[in-house]
Amino acid sequence: MNVDHAALCSSEEWAEHIRDVVLPAAIGHLDLGSAILEVGPGYGAATRWLTTTNRKLTVLELNDDLAAELESRHPEVHVSRGSGTDMSYGDDTFDAVVCFTMLHHVAPDSEQDAIFAEAFRVLRSGGHFAGSDSVANPDLAEFHQGDTYNPIDTETLAGRLAAVGFEEIGVQITGEGRLLTFDASKPS
Repeated sequence: MNVDHAALCSSEEWAEHIRDVVLPAAIGHLDLGSAILEVGPGYGAATRWLTTTNRKLTVLELNDDLAAELESRHPEVHVSRGSGTDMSYGDDTFDAVVCFTMLHHVAPDSEQDAIFAEAFRVLRSGGHFAGSDSVANPDLAEFHQGDTYNPIDTETLAGRLAAVGFEEIGVQITGEGRLLTFDASKPS
């Protein structure tokens, strides 16, 4: 992550945007159950708000420094280190798997698809996979100079989720065309 990007993602302004805009759009309409996995929490902008829901929250972070920071700030959260493409959890472990504004940092598309497949595997029957990402645009591409930048194709996301087994798939574009939200269910 470049310096400007890291500064934004660790800022109070970003945490408020996640709380006020992203979370309501992405998960406000869903019953997430009691056991939630957040994949790729980064600096924890969503984590801090998910901890207020009185649910059992587990986060999976690839970056060791960010994982240590999350452990320090959120002792009530179970912090795991690892990749969303190869999760160490058993099948049918969580009621919900969520990820917010991180998928565009995963390349190539096959790695994103591996995250979708792993989310499906670790979800219990009837569970939800939901999240958000930024919609590709020139400003976002410029902001990601020096970063991994692989934005989700909004036209193919539903099919990619269906390909790993998800049903009841919803893909929405909001926020003046800049916010992608999605949700999908594992069949009961």
